[in-house]
Amino acid sequence: MKTRKPSPLLYPATALSAASLAWTTWSLVDLLGTGLIGVTVAAGADIVWGSVILAEARRLRPAGKAWVVPVVGWAALLAVAGLLVWHGIDKSIPAMAVAGPLLPLGAKIVWILALADMRDPAALTDDERLVLARMERGMTFEEEQHRIEMRRRAMAAELHMAEVSTDFDIEIMRQDKTRELGRRRPLELTPGPEAQPVEPPAQAVAEPAEPPPPVMPLALSSPLATAPEPQALPEEPFGFSAHLNAQSAQRAKAVAQVAQLLAQDPGLTSGQVAEALSVSPATAKRYLREARQAR
Repeated sequence: MKTRKPSPLLYPATALSAASLAWTTWSLVDLLGTGLIGVTVAAGADIVWGSVILAEARRLRPAGKAWVVPVVGWAALLAVAGLLVWHGIDKSIPAMAVAGPLLPLGAKIVWILALADMRDPAALTDDERLVLARMERGMTFEEEQHRIEMRRRAMAAELHMAEVSTDFDIEIMRQDKTRELGRRRPLELTPGPEAQPVEPPAQAVAEPAEPPPPVMPLALSSPLATAPEPQALPEEPFGFSAHLNAQSAQRAKAVAQVAQLLAQDPGLTSGQVAEALSVSPATAKRYLREARQAR
């Protein structure tokens, strides 16, 4: 508590307190009649009275109640004053019974005046100090709440980071195992191209029997070609056997016609043969090849 310089009333208050302690101690010891052991009771009463004076000087408010200290102080003072009156009555001295309590009561009043004189007018009142104390207590409580909340958040963040780190380690391990599995997997041989079926040569394919082409003179468009002279076909042209069947005879006749055309035009093509004999291009190629081989 903020106070001004010491008040001049402190000196008479201190003197009265010392005299009151001495008078109270002697009166109580004489009233009890127990000798030196009675000093303990007197000293206890004096200690209570002095403690109340200090508590009032410090403006103590037990449990936030300003009236507790003054009430205790006046109760202790009245108890001591009552014992002093009893002591005067016990000694049959009325003056002692009346004047005995005046010393501690006077000391109490002077102390109240001295404390009031030292109190700063600009200082906070008891009610204002109580409000500030409550605000300070509330702020302390909020600080503790904030500290606990920050600890809770830090713990939650630590747990989250641990979970993320675990997930990361699991993913790295999974990728490593996948690569290791790929290295240990045996080579997979891809099948080669499918074998294409080999077609038999054209010579081996039996051609269906074709109707014999009509025998007529052929007029070639080549300017070098001359009118052919009729030639007698040999009985066994190109070494064919006389025992050939009808199909072989028809084929030999067609080859002979191609050979005749080839003699007229050495540059004869399979297309011209196919057109002249009315056969397929494959058959015309075969007839032309056999005619060339027979020459």
